[in-house]
Amino acid sequence: MRVVLISTYEMGRQPFGLASPAAWLRQAGVTVVCQDLSRSRLDRREVAAADVVAFYVPMHTATRIAAHVVQHVKAVNPRAHLCFYGLYAPVNEAFLRSVGAHTILGGEFESGLLSLIRRLQAEQESTAQQLEPVISLERQRFVVPDRQDLPPPFTYARLIMGPEQQHITGYTEASRGCKHLCRHCPIVPVYEGRFRIVQRDVVLQDIRQQVAAGAEHITFGDPDFFNGIGHAIPLVQALHAEFPQLTYDVTIKIEHLLRHAEHLPTLRDTGCLLVTSAVEAVQDHILHVLDKGHTRQDFLETLGLCRRVGLNLNPTFVAFTPWTSLDDYIELLTVLAAQDLSAHVAPIQLAMRLLLPAGSKLLVLPEMQQYLAGFDASGLTHRWSHPDARVDQLCDEALKLVQSGEAEEASRPEIFARLWAAAHKAAGRPVPSVPAPVVAPQRGPIPYLNEPWYC
Repeated sequence: MRVVLISTYEMGRQPFGLASPAAWLRQAGVTVVCQDLSRSRLDRREVAAADVVAFYVPMHTATRIAAHVVQHVKAVNPRAHLCFYGLYAPVNEAFLRSVGAHTILGGEFESGLLSLIRRLQAEQESTAQQLEPVISLERQRFVVPDRQDLPPPFTYARLIMGPEQQHITGYTEASRGCKHLCRHCPIVPVYEGRFRIVQRDVVLQDIRQQVAAGAEHITFGDPDFFNGIGHAIPLVQALHAEFPQLTYDVTIKIEHLLRHAEHLPTLRDTGCLLVTSAVEAVQDHILHVLDKGHTRQDFLETLGLCRRVGLNLNPTFVAFTPWTSLDDYIELLTVLAAQDLSAHVAPIQLAMRLLLPAGSKLLVLPEMQQYLAGFDASGLTHRWSHPDARVDQLCDEALKLVQSGEAEEASRPEIFARLWAAAHKAAGRPVPSVPAPVVAPQRGPIPYLNEPWYC
């Protein structure tokens, strides 16, 4: 049995979602080829020889690209069993089956993939009907990811610490799913408030092999690193004891950063350079609709807390929603400028429009119904329009300004200033100077990963 695992896009990371199932399948004697199409072209010879071609779809962009690539796969090898697995597979099941998928696997997918391959080997029929659950949340005993045929870490996104300082970055996952039920989050329709850990010894061994391959920094891709605080803290302590020079970054909710504030010095002392947190908005009414579990004041309190500890907080946003007015957008920019965050926030975050994939918990809210304009099958999202056409126009302009600014290699503050001017013009206001920070400016380099954030 020959299996080709394909990743189309994962924000510049070496895909855990290929390396982990590859290890499971190879351990069972299956011939596996991994292809990361964000770094190389589709290998048609391998596809032509495959019995199974499985696409890893952890996010919206990856799914849209995979739906295009699968047409080429079908043309090259019409007999192959086609599988889509990952977070976005089950919520897009109907669409993916319409483009040729035989098997859909979501949640903890490794055991499902292994079951699929064993069943196909026994039945000797490539298009056998799916028997595996579309979503499985069974606890798994993970095995160390097998990265042998993936591009090396130096070909992926890097940590930038200054004009002359770049660090090769590895990527791993210590948990999946999330305890929380934020309404706009794509994790919620699959995991429904549950999360699963990757055993500590597996995570550490995965990091060891990436360090041996040249990684100097590790990104933990967990949706929330503090979902399991009893898992996370001993893990980073063990990591630092073994690799005291290795740095890392994590993603943690504002709510968890406040609740577990006593552990922030441990993050700092074990090499954490960057904490990403999905702030989403600075208006409490929008945060309430999204059910984020924090307020504007919580965000500002967390920002001050991280600064006092010595951690860099990287806030992310959904800058445009049906409830975001032009004044709200200007207020967001004003808060970021006042808090000296214009260089911390990736410009793309200030052009992000609320995405409503199939299964979104926002779709059932009365507050959402009036803005919906039908499902866009090609875009895999429910369309919505803002009641103020100027907001939609500004959203389009913001994206263009970010893309052109990044193409010109403009600095983050320069792009921020362009967005500031565009927002005021859209609102029919004079364009004032970007306000000076009301906090002491940070000294030293601001760390960030050099891959633009798309979902």
